[in-house]
Amino acid sequence: MLRRVFVVGIAATMSAPRTALSQQPGKVARIGFLGTTRPSDSSDVARFWREFFLGLREHGWVEGHNFVIEPRFSERRPERFPGLAAELVRLKVDVIVAASPPAIRAAMDATSTIPIVLIGTGYPVQLGFVASLARPGGNVTGVAYFPGGEGAPGKRLQLLRELSPDLSRVAILTNPSNQGHAPGLEELRVAAQALRLELQILQARTAEDLQSAFGEAVRERAGGIVEIPDPMFSHQRKRIVHLAAEARIPALYSSREWVAAGGLMSWGVNWADQYRRLGSYIDRLLRGAKAADVPVEQATKWELVINIRTARALNLTIGPSLLARADQVVE
Repeated sequence: MLRRVFVVGIAATMSAPRTALSQQPGKVARIGFLGTTRPSDSSDVARFWREFFLGLREHGWVEGHNFVIEPRFSERRPERFPGLAAELVRLKVDVIVAASPPAIRAAMDATSTIPIVLIGTGYPVQLGFVASLARPGGNVTGVAYFPGGEGAPGKRLQLLRELSPDLSRVAILTNPSNQGHAPGLEELRVAAQALRLELQILQARTAEDLQSAFGEAVRERAGGIVEIPDPMFSHQRKRIVHLAAEARIPALYSSREWVAAGGLMSWGVNWADQYRRLGSYIDRLLRGAKAADVPVEQATKWELVINIRTARALNLTIGPSLLARADQVVE
């Protein structure tokens, strides 16, 4: 059933080039994937998977012809990743795609020889996944978001300040169980100090923690909320958007999917583009390139999306300058 989901995702695309087939006659590559959520669980995840397969197809890799996929999902239980990673190693896959910091760490612990392609992390150097972006140095490479500069988390604080010039206190929604959040929190603290903003940390390890986290934001009179990307938060997207609306606190999210769910505003990476770019990495590694020598790419497509309907519900006026810079305005 899962295999059919993947095939359907790319069935309507154009005929694939046969470069990989001609260069590796008779070779059927085995690609492992360590993820959190199955494509059948979410339309967003299904769309990202379609882009993943399109990226592979652009480089001549066609499922069932010259590669097979071995997907393993934690079902939002990160403690399962070590066992799933070990299973992929036993299957002798040729490359492993790891789609979150816990998945990347589990894959690294399971093998030092099989190439690992990372996605879903913003700080591969700070988290010890690679030695540097330019020269990863081990068996890990891939695509990172939040590399610094314009796409840094501090940009979200600037956007909230532009939305509410009198803003003085911002609540940060974070999952303390996610090891990938620490660098982002530190960057937010530095940015907040520069903007003279006070931060309030809202911790939510599980969905059951969200109600109390937003209650804390209300009690402490937070003037805005910023969410740090997390699989659990994504799964609870509609609920989080509802809680923010109920609390009447302007929230700035990490991707356009949140605005589509009714969120006020997002500034973040284009996830569909990120998944499509994985095809280039897998192609190079399957052709013999060493992960140690393949630079980690930084996200290049960042989008500002604004929901005017939600702004009206919050009695907020979006300034013309902010609207002019938006990549999409949802009416």
